[in-house]
Amino acid sequence: MAEVELYSAAGCPYAHRTRLALLEKGIDFHLTEIDLHNKPNWFKDISPYEKVPVIQHGRDRVWESAIINEYLEEAFPKPPLMPKTPGERAIARIWIDFFNTKLIPTFYKLLLNQDLEQQKQYAQALHNHLLFIEREGISKLSQPGVYWLGKSLSLVDISL
Repeated sequence: MAEVELYSAAGCPYAHRTRLALLEKGIDFHLTEIDLHNKPNWFKDISPYEKVPVIQHGRDRVWESAIINEYLEEAFPKPPLMPKTPGERAIARIWIDFFNTKLIPTFYKLLLNQDLEQQKQYAQALHNHLLFIEREGISKLSQPGVYWLGKSLSLVDISL
């Protein structure tokens, strides 16, 4: 029997973050796919926000991908997907928050907006976010390696 129950949707990029974390950690999980356009009535009892992903692990039910992934990091510490020191973990959380609150919402607004003037505004905002990533991230934080924080995959990479 799987240790974790994952409620997910194949088309949801946020749910893919949790799938990636589970797979990278080698955690045995049972997947329940949710049709986001035709959610089953019982799903409201599982997901207070009526969104995916949601996990059930023993008595713990957790939703929101970044929070789930931190939970998985604590509940299943091997292999680690966060840096060792508190300062480095704080920097990782800052980048995860930046992706969740700045970069990804702006990118989606640009993609989905039909108004040409608003598209220009979102394109400029996205450009500014990318400059911020270059100035504050790539040039300052990246250690040699192929991943955001260096030589191993982290929750920052999964979030991005």
